[in-house]
Amino acid sequence: MTRVAVVTGGSAGLGRATVRELASRGWDVAVLARGADGVHAAVAEVEAAGRRGLALVADVSDRQAVEDAADRVEAELGPIDLWVNGVMVGVFGKFLDTAPEDFERALDVTYLGFVNGTRAALTRMVPRDRGQVIQVGSALGFRGIPLQAAYCGAKHAIVGFTESVVSELLEQGSKVQVSRVDMPALNTIQFNWVKTKLPHHPQPVAPIYQPEVGARAIAATAERPRRRTWVGESTVYTILGNRISGRFADWYAAKTLVQGQQAEDKDGDETLPSNLYEPVPGDHGAHGIFDEQAHEWSPQTWWVEHRRLGNGLIGAALGVAGLAVATAAGRRR
Repeated sequence: MTRVAVVTGGSAGLGRATVRELASRGWDVAVLARGADGVHAAVAEVEAAGRRGLALVADVSDRQAVEDAADRVEAELGPIDLWVNGVMVGVFGKFLDTAPEDFERALDVTYLGFVNGTRAALTRMVPRDRGQVIQVGSALGFRGIPLQAAYCGAKHAIVGFTESVVSELLEQGSKVQVSRVDMPALNTIQFNWVKTKLPHHPQPVAPIYQPEVGARAIAATAERPRRRTWVGESTVYTILGNRISGRFADWYAAKTLVQGQQAEDKDGDETLPSNLYEPVPGDHGAHGIFDEQAHEWSPQTWWVEHRRLGNGLIGAALGVAGLAVATAAGRRR
């Protein structure tokens, strides 16, 4: 069976890892991003895995370019079964130190890019009454932190937007699935090419995970749709902790996360030009410069990838417990 996926932001970082993971699982993959070098390199990896690939060089903030890209996918690969919205650009710095045009550009790509991708996917999927959209979210869509107001605002907006769309699809009885997969801090190239006002090299908030951790969760959600998935223990703690005590989370973020997002020991490492307005030439792959600190696995993400097995184990355990209770009760009689 042919399965066709589109991955936006698929040229680098988490998107690139997702392209590789989907291709390894038998998906044909269209890679949509601005950087031609990375897009074509990702498509070559899809084809090396024995699947069909399609290179789509486009800016997701351009609605018509996204629509045209979707038309190409359906004409050349076939009906789109899966659309993964994962593209982002960012600005690191305090809100009042950030140029308004930089802030708005980050929102145009990171939020409106998701809106444009979702529209392109659903206008084709809803009439067929099948297909899935996956929104790549973040723990920062529930808990804002200093120095990333544009990114946090965009990810919060994606949550509200997605909930609205899901409720509309439910009301009309559509079988199209819309899922959100919320990520922890990942070791991607974004920290080398993000536009920054910081005195030291930007870094993810620890604990850091490799992008393959997120890619496996996305692929598992594509194959076993679920409306919401949290990836990594830190995502779980962040979201639940903010629900329990937002005031404490405000204090903790203010106290620790300005210095916690700067890596003085990386100041000498390669810093790329900002990709906020234009793509950075070259193929930059999936990983950033924090390999030595990044986790390749966690118990929580294993559970995400093996839900059916996990549910079966729980059921078996409950069954054994029930049998033991019944046996004990019989003996008492």
